[in-house]
This record gives sequence, C-alpha cells and structure tokens, in this order.
Amino acid sequence: MVSKYIIDGGNKLSGKVKISGNKNSILPCLAACLLTSEEVTIKNVPRIADVGVFLEILQNLGASVEVGDHTVKVRCKEVKKPLITEEFAGKLRASILLAGALLGRTGRAEFFHPGGDIIGRRGIDLHLEGFKSLGLKVNVNDHRYKVLKKAENNPSCKIFLEMPTVTGTENLILASALGEGCVVIKNAACEPHVVDLCKMLNLMGAKIEGVGTSAIKINGVEKLKGTEFSIGSDYIELGTYAVAAAITGGSVEIGNCCNFDHDPAVWPLIKMGLIVKTDGDSVSVSAKKIKAIPRLVTNVWPGFPTDLMSIMIVLATQARGMSLMHDWVYESRMFFVDKLIAMGANITIADPHRVLIYGPSKLYGRNLESPDIRAGMALVLAALIASGKSIINRAELIERGYEDVVEKLASLGASIERVD
Repeated sequence: MVSKYIIDGGNKLSGKVKISGNKNSILPCLAACLLTSEEVTIKNVPRIADVGVFLEILQNLGASVEVGDHTVKVRCKEVKKPLITEEFAGKLRASILLAGALLGRTGRAEFFHPGGDIIGRRGIDLHLEGFKSLGLKVNVNDHRYKVLKKAENNPSCKIFLEMPTVTGTENLILASALGEGCVVIKNAACEPHVVDLCKMLNLMGAKIEGVGTSAIKINGVEKLKGTEFSIGSDYIELGTYAVAAAITGGSVEIGNCCNFDHDPAVWPLIKMGLIVKTDGDSVSVSAKKIKAIPRLVTNVWPGFPTDLMSIMIVLATQARGMSLMHDWVYESRMFFVDKLIAMGANITIADPHRVLIYGPSKLYGRNLESPDIRAGMALVLAALIASGKSIINRAELIERGYEDVVEKLASLGASIERVD
C-alpha cells in the first residue's frame, strides 16, 4: 500500500517512547525456526512490514505461524519445497537467510537474487563462496541459484570471510548448526543480531562457541528443539529518537533499551554535544548545544553502524561547524542528501562515500520521496525541524524497519499524519 506522511515542522519533542525489537535480529531468528520441527516462540518482535513478508515466506515453505502482541510462534513440521520464489526474494533482501536454514534442514536450497533497499552493491558472492567452503555444490543461472549437498561432502572446514558480512555470517551459521562436522568461521561479523541468532540456536541445542567474537566455532548436532527467546532491542531506533530529541530542542526518555551494547550508537551523539543518561533499561537524551564532529566513519561492530549514518547527517545539519561523514560500506548511502540540500541544508558531496555538512542550517518543508528505510526516516527527522509543511512519499518503505513511526512521534508532540 502506497502511503505518505504529512509533517508540520517546528514542534519540540518531549516525553517517553519505547523502542522495538531489533529488525536485524528478528529475521535471522525467524529463519532459524526452520531448523527444528518443534515450536519456537520469539518475543520482543517488532511490528514492521519486513517481519510480515518474512512470515509469509515461512508459511509458503510449510511453517505454521501464530502472531501475538510482539510475539511470534513458528512451527515447521516439514518443509514443503526448499524454494524461495522470485516474488518473495524480490521483496526482501533478508530472504537470503532462508537459504542457509533450508540447507541446514534439507540439504538443498533454491532461491533468487534478493531485493531490498537500493543503497549500493549488495552482492551475495561471499555467501556462495561460504557455501562452497562447506562442501556444497552451487549452480548459478543468471539470478537463480541452486545449492545442494554433494555425496562426498566434507562436514568439517575453516572459512575465512573476506569481509565480516553480517548476513553471510548468519547464513553460514544456519547452514552449519545441524550436521556432523565442525565449522570455524574467521573474520565473522560480531553485531548484536549475530549474537542473538547464536544465543537462540544454543537454546535450541546447537553447539556454537565464540559468540560475539570474530572467530565462531560450530559443532554440528543431529537435532534442534523448540525454545522461547526474546530478541534484543533496536539500537538504530535508539539513535533515531535520540537525534529527534536533540534537533527539536526537546528531552526524550527512550525505554526498552535492553540486551544490547549502547556504546557504538551513543558515543558519536555524546561527542556532538548530546546529553545521554542511562537508568536501567531507559536512556534519556537532550541537548543544549549541538557540535560538529570532525569525522564520523562507519565501521564493523563494535564500530559506528552504517544504518545510523543517514540519521547522523541530519543531526550534523543542526551542528555548529563542519562535519565529515564517511560511509565506506555502501556507495549509494549518501545519495539521499540532495533531498536535504533541497530543504536548505549546506552539504557538499565529496564522492559516493563522503559528504561535508556545514551547519547549522535552517530547513524548509518540501514534497519528498523516501528512497529507503534509513534515508526515509532521516527525511522524517529533517521535516520535524523544517519551517512549514513537508510530505514524505513512499512512507511504507520506512515502515519496513520502524514500528509505529507516526504514533510514537505524535506521542512526543510531533505534528505528523499518515495518509494512504
């Protein structure tokens, strides 16, 4: 459904808001449900569009699904056919995670090149190379892939990832949890969502060591059982509402900040002058003065996460001085800044990976289109401080990753309306 947000800028945001479960955790954990015939219950599930699509795919594969209040129960007694259709693959990049789960459960997976946000070249070569290292046979026909076990499959191996790809790491873990051998993944991703996946699998009976490190050891087991697991909360949402508070001159208490490390998301906020106080599972954020940051560079965890870069660029438009923002991960991450420039921001695009922001800038309401989840939310934040009315078209893209955006912002005092 096509939708848009209509926002009147200028309101100070204050109050309390509860962040949701981690979008990037729930999807691999849902994929892991395919590895057992028993029921798996997952809690702290965000109500976002990507979860809905993922559950549709699971049902298409043969799983039964029961959705409650931020809870999902999944049971897959048997896989009907280890195929992720082109239609489903095109809707969701995370559909690629089901390849590893299907390989672990059935020894075979057929899938198409995944879709998702257009923020750069997001190939799956490292996934395919990892599958080959596991001794699997990989056939490629344009954008259609078939992966299956060989008769002479070697169950034990060591894999060194050229880059610490998050979904690649998760896929190899999913493909290796069941079996006879020992798989060691070096230069593995360490993000909280990888940790959540490993923790849930271990509760299911998997034998995974080195959780949270760059060297993960998986000793395959014959069978996995059902379990109950609560995923960590979304640190990207924490950063988003923290910036919303700061740029509007408000003070916001952000709740449900549990089961994840705040530091990678919070340290640049503090460096830019935000006052951040933690009390139990709540984080309070305000700002008397926003300062420019000489250089902010994305990095692998526990470095600054790429998914927060668009949000930080909006913060920098309100900071005094020049900020350099550098995202080496995706070459199209910065391309949305032309929309901020159209709103009045003083930004120079140095190259596809770097922008220079000169602030503070007065922003003005505009009719804009959301290009992807994170850039779309960044435009929403810019609209909150813009003079006049802004319209954010294709707002449904934002809702792929953020739960109840309109309701949460309105509860803090924003003038925002969703129109279908």
